[in-house]
Amino acid sequence: MVAQQGFLPIRELCRQLEVSEATARRDLSALENEKKIRRTYGGALSEFESRFPSFTERRGRFRRAKAKIAATALSFIIPNRTYYFDTGTTMFAIAEEFRAHPITPLKIVTPNIPLGELLAGIEGVQVFFPAGQLFSRQSVLLGEPVCRSLEFWRFDVAFLSAEAMNSTGIWNSQADVIKQQKVVLRRSASSVFCLDASKLNHKALHFLIPWNKIGTLLTDAPRSKLQQAGIRVRASRYCPAA
Repeated sequence: MVAQQGFLPIRELCRQLEVSEATARRDLSALENEKKIRRTYGGALSEFESRFPSFTERRGRFRRAKAKIAATALSFIIPNRTYYFDTGTTMFAIAEEFRAHPITPLKIVTPNIPLGELLAGIEGVQVFFPAGQLFSRQSVLLGEPVCRSLEFWRFDVAFLSAEAMNSTGIWNSQADVIKQQKVVLRRSASSVFCLDASKLNHKALHFLIPWNKIGTLLTDAPRSKLQQAGIRVRASRYCPAA
């Protein structure tokens, strides 16, 4: 279970296995002694966190595609609104474009630490981080406290990322990320999924959303490529990256 989800809170472990917290902690300690997991505050990590490419490593990938998506994403931003920016380096590329061409005033909520730090210094921009555990390699806040924090917000637009898209819908590899995104989707008037063409025809560990439930797909993948992959997105929901 820890290997599947990447991070597993003790409370969730107890619920799924119907064991006491004392039993869960004892068995997690045994697994840690066997070098199979790493204990954290309130739960356990698999090797996923150490294997997962760092934020810096991922920033250098598909820069041109991310720049295209970022330039187009600004068209969804208008002043005096509240926006959610998701985890990931595509979101950071949007933030870089925003910093070069700021649209203010507005509020931004994000678990993405580098993105928040980048935008916090812009006059007229208020940046808010939800409470949660910091995952250093991904530079992101995750966990149940993040979900609870997000329930206090209403977003005009949520910019969301993912690791894969195929004919069934959009996917991510971490359960905690999926949980946070589902809260955000419930709390948002509209959503924009920002996925570059490298995510096409792939599947990750956890399913997020089918195509008939998405707001807008913003991608550099041509519509013809999406159709070849069996992806049917209504024209009004497809936004090609310029």
